[in-house]
Amino acid sequence: MSIENTDFSTEQRKIDEKYMREAIRQAKKAYKLDETPIGCVIVHDGKIIGRGYNRRNTDKSPLAHAEISAIRKASRKLGDWRLEECTLYVTLEPCQMCAGAIIQSRVTRVVVGCMNPKAGCAGSVLNLLDVKAFNHQAELTTGVLEEECSALMTGFFRELRERKKMQKKSI
Repeated sequence: MSIENTDFSTEQRKIDEKYMREAIRQAKKAYKLDETPIGCVIVHDGKIIGRGYNRRNTDKSPLAHAEISAIRKASRKLGDWRLEECTLYVTLEPCQMCAGAIIQSRVTRVVVGCMNPKAGCAGSVLNLLDVKAFNHQAELTTGVLEEECSALMTGFFRELRERKKMQKKSI
């Protein structure tokens, strides 16, 4: 069941913004490492049980995405691979690998900051979170603190382009 940009209660919106701010904190850790600034937290019963941020370049691994790290930590915390009754907050729309991991881990709800029109699999390119043929679907809410999440990405890529331009000039 996919719910995009639905008018939730003011209380739910406040809760979503609170946890998205935590995901943004994680994304800023990636930014400091010169990683694409994507952050994720997983919440169960009002508590954060998993945190993650993008570390692909740092770890030299295509699997080192924020969501994968947070899912791994949350599963350890709960002592189960099933993350039923959990909400995953992520600053950028999940890619196909992460959307698949979300479905495989049975996350109940996904809250996305900004969308990824080039590789997003929670509605932009595909919506793997709502494939009826799968044995699990995740509820989806998008656009939570969208401007802040988008500004992180925009700022990061602007700086990256400027650094590359400066490197070319110094050669």
